[in-house]
Amino acid sequence: MITREQVIDRLKTVYDPEVPVDIWELGLIYEIQINDSAVHVKMTLTSPSCPSAQQIPANVKSCLAQIPEVSDVAVEVVWEPQWTAELISPEGKKILKIDT
Repeated sequence: MITREQVIDRLKTVYDPEVPVDIWELGLIYEIQINDSAVHVKMTLTSPSCPSAQQIPANVKSCLAQIPEVSDVAVEVVWEPQWTAELISPEGKKILKIDT
């Protein structure tokens, strides 16, 4: 059985190459759905013109596929709601030295 915690742990290994904070702490993950051995992630990027727009979702798919119980991974990039710095976790803001 795949757990949400396993998925989040793996997502925390993926970074936007331009930011020293993982995509989970950046608030780029909007939704995680687990159905048997399939995982669907709804995520966004920091901007539509992100230079890593292809690389980051591919890295998400690859890292989640490494969970032994996972047989299928779908990564959906969405633009609504629009990402803002308010979505960064307190830990991410601490790393980025953003006042909360």
